[in-house]
Amino acid sequence: MAEYSKPLGNAVKNARTRSGLTQGSVAEAIHIDDRTVLNIENYKGNPKMEILYPLIRALRIDPREIFYPEMQRESPILQELRLLIEDCDEQEAAALIPVFKSVIAVIRSKTAIIIK
Repeated sequence: MAEYSKPLGNAVKNARTRSGLTQGSVAEAIHIDDRTVLNIENYKGNPKMEILYPLIRALRIDPREIFYPEMQRESPILQELRLLIEDCDEQEAAALIPVFKSVIAVIRSKTAIIIK
């Protein structure tokens, strides 16, 4: 088994199940055979870039999960939030900044009250 097989397989399976997708639906979405997804998830796949790139993009996998699994520090909740933000255009991101600041301030003030 190649060194990258396990992190790749785990990342694909986790992202796919988190999205509620089947191996077949992922394969269909990126126009590959569903056995290819099965093999990748079972650490037997050695996908070419023509498969790897659309697979990572379709499942919205953070490439760090595959290439630097030892550096995983981000919780699934923070990953989801980051992916939502990265999906925004400049105008949407600019509109969200004051909303985030306000919500975070409220959450932190309530947390401070509970701690006291």
